[in-house]
Amino acid sequence: KCRTGPLDIVFVIDSSRSVRPFEFETMRQFMMDIIGSLDVGPNATRVGVIQYSSQVQNIFSLKTFFTRADMEKAINSIVPLAQGTMTGLAIQYAMNVAFTTQEGARPLHKKIPRIAIIVTDGRPQDRVTEVSTQARNAGIEIYAVGIQRADMNSLRAMASPPLEEHVFLVESFELIQQFGKQFQDKLCGVDMCVEQEHGCQHSCVSTPRSFYCECNPGYRLNVDGRTCSPIDACADGRHGCQHQCVSARGSYSCRCRAGYYLNQDKRTCSMIDYCSFGNHSCQHECVSIPNGHYCRCHSGFTLQPDSRSCRATDLCNGVDHGCEFKCVSTEGSYRCVCPEGQQLQADGKACSKCGAGHVDLVMVIDGSKSVRPQNFELVKQFVNRIVDLLEVSPHGTRVGLVQYSSRVRTEFPLNKYHSADEIKKAVMEVEYMEKGTMTGLALKHMVEHSFSELEGARPPSHNIPRIGLVFTDGRSQDDISEWARRAKESGIVMFAVGVGKAVEEELRAIASEPVEQHFSYSADFTTMTHLVENFKLNICPEEGKGETEIRSPCECEALVQFQTNTVAILQSLTEKNILWAHSLAQMTARLEDLEKQIADKK
Repeated sequence: KCRTGPLDIVFVIDSSRSVRPFEFETMRQFMMDIIGSLDVGPNATRVGVIQYSSQVQNIFSLKTFFTRADMEKAINSIVPLAQGTMTGLAIQYAMNVAFTTQEGARPLHKKIPRIAIIVTDGRPQDRVTEVSTQARNAGIEIYAVGIQRADMNSLRAMASPPLEEHVFLVESFELIQQFGKQFQDKLCGVDMCVEQEHGCQHSCVSTPRSFYCECNPGYRLNVDGRTCSPIDACADGRHGCQHQCVSARGSYSCRCRAGYYLNQDKRTCSMIDYCSFGNHSCQHECVSIPNGHYCRCHSGFTLQPDSRSCRATDLCNGVDHGCEFKCVSTEGSYRCVCPEGQQLQADGKACSKCGAGHVDLVMVIDGSKSVRPQNFELVKQFVNRIVDLLEVSPHGTRVGLVQYSSRVRTEFPLNKYHSADEIKKAVMEVEYMEKGTMTGLALKHMVEHSFSELEGARPPSHNIPRIGLVFTDGRSQDDISEWARRAKESGIVMFAVGVGKAVEEELRAIASEPVEQHFSYSADFTTMTHLVENFKLNICPEEGKGETEIRSPCECEALVQFQTNTVAILQSLTEKNILWAHSLAQMTARLEDLEKQIADKK
């Protein structure tokens, strides 16, 4: 049997009327003898059979059968056509149909030989020279076997060179079986994969007089024709995986990040609901987050150190009371109060605005991993409480927001929004960044970009105070000293607000002089209310110099108003004194005149 590698063989059998029935039987046996010597299979030798006379009939193609038994059964079922001898038409069919990849022929680049074995007993009734040349040029190797009455010139016109190896003339049909055994040697040769060093990384496939390399499933052959590389099925970007694509031997699978599970579509991911496991032990509410959960208490309660149980607390610290200045807890309730000299508004929360001056305020908030998602929401509420203190407008106070972690992101510049409501809405839509704490990088971004006129800061000539508020909960992972110094040198009044593990030394380095009035600290995120009050006490621009210390945020306005009122009162008193003195002079003159008249009468 041939073991040298796969072949694509098509038998082209003459079944014209000159071939008598018993002679056709010997042709059947010839084909089955040849097939019996071959290693047939989808990855080995493939066989097809066509018969012709005045027309061409496909018995079975190269892709139809892959076992000898099925092929022999089909060959034994052939009914001869018994008409003319159109050999050229049969060669045309073999070239245009039988040896196409659609009919089972392997692609030409695989270098699997395409062999046509033409068996005929007479002279063709059509032209064969031109079509045979076309078939050979298309890569088909043609063996021409003539029996008995066959025309030698026609056989030579059809066969591939060298003719002495591809043209055979058998004297009678009785001798064709003996010839078949000799012909088998023409199809078999040396196994090149065994006889020489092929260098194939995975597997070697022999062909007559040559070989080629193949790779295992999931690998592709490199340009050197020998080595193989894994096929990265994720590289083309068409996998559709929501989180991660994992390549494996020419295929791929989708995988979700920690804290998520793969949905039934095997592509998208959903967050694991850790609360649904029922083992969270939260007294009030359980909130699922990636990689875990946390407990949350109802309004008016505080989460205890065990992070599970809740205890009732004063409502000012337990609910979002919304008081602009200060919340005072009462039994089962609370009320809002305003600073001295201000009136509580009709909503019971807001106070009459200070309006002492306008500023450009940029708040720089820490979005690092240590803050945690639930605390980041408290930070956003802290920011909005500060916004409530301000008279926001294009010509009044402008507000910008920057978030930082391992990188820095401008959430909105000074010239983005023109009302407090717009700013507060944008703040609540800010997404938590996580990762590191690069406070120095954030200060650099604030100095170089946030307070630029391009992002909405008013020119220095307008004398609008520039205020920077830095909020952080931990130690910076980079140096802050240089850019903290540059910020203050550029005229920015710096406030530093620290929570939890914030480092006092860093807060003091950020804060402007006097440091005690420009930095604040809170032990945890749930008790930051007093920080807003502290900030309110310092944000009003100073109206005087020297030793005067202005503590109330509206004292600057009150002082001006007091001075105005005092001057008005003094002016009123002065005017009254002048009138009184004038009247007194008139009365004195009249008295003197009366005294003179009395004296004259005497």
